Amino acid sequence: MLSEFDLIKHYFKRDRPGRAPLGIGDDCALLAITPGRQLAISSDMLVEDRHFFAGADPRMLGHKALAVNLSDLAAMGARPVAFTLALALPDANPDWLAGFSQGLFALADAHECELIGGDTTKGPLNICITVFGELSPGHALRRDAAQVDDDIWISGTLGDARLALAGYWNELELDPALHAEAATRMHLPTPRVALGLALASLPVAHAALDISDGLVGDLGHILQASRVGATLDVDALPAGPVLAQQAPALRRRFTAAGGDDYELCFTAPRAAREAVLAAGAQAATPVTRVGTIDAAPGLRLVDGSGAALELGLAGWDHFRSG
Repeated sequence: MLSEFDLIKHYFKRDRPGRAPLGIGDDCALLAITPGRQLAISSDMLVEDRHFFAGADPRMLGHKALAVNLSDLAAMGARPVAFTLALALPDANPDWLAGFSQGLFALADAHECELIGGDTTKGPLNICITVFGELSPGHALRRDAAQVDDDIWISGTLGDARLALAGYWNELELDPALHAEAATRMHLPTPRVALGLALASLPVAHAALDISDGLVGDLGHILQASRVGATLDVDALPAGPVLAQQAPALRRRFTAAGGDDYELCFTAPRAAREAVLAAGAQAATPVTRVGTIDAAPGLRLVDGSGAALELGLAGWDHFRSG
């Protein structure tokens, strides 16, 4: 049986040069930050049977555990630097550890993000990652910076992850091939790091966040922090390729309040529309304009013709939902 330190050495310690002068193996890691840059830090926890199903594919789980943290850096316009991993395991299963670490490091290497430390223990499966990024002072894309008359933009597409979840929960019947396609989006989200960097470096966006708990709920955080309101064209929301084949009512519900999308929602001035499109092209990420920031408080949902919609939607709440 693997000991705690054997487990770390075999699956998570990597002897390669990085940004950490001292990494795994001491009481603390030492992380070198570029002079004149700020450090952005975020932490997310994934709990079995709350954030992922028991028996989830470990390689996909390794990818997603890091992806949801990189998505937070993307929302701030920060470049990934390093991360720590705290991992509780029911047992030290070599096959599970091999798959998990492969998925984790494939994404980490793609973003040049170095594992520099963490902790392991025996217990119910629980994955907690803290990620570190850097950015120029004054360039962070904050939630409290939306301005009246800003456009609201969405990256990529929404709703396929929620559609996959509906299939798992037997809320509806999906063709197995379509369900598998939608489930890929749920299990392997794409953190929009390149887009966040482009928006912050131009700079072009005012406020931003990543969509993890559903657009309606997450956009509400921007509105509250910025003390503004918004009008959202639900029919303009870009549906994922599988959801786009479903009934209009389902498309509206899952794009507006689906969750697990990990796309960016951001605001930018109307005069910057061409610059936003250019940033999306630079990042090879489609962007769609879906609404407007208003002076009047609250979020107003409308259809493509501008008529008000009463959909009764809310974002995911980790203590009230599910």
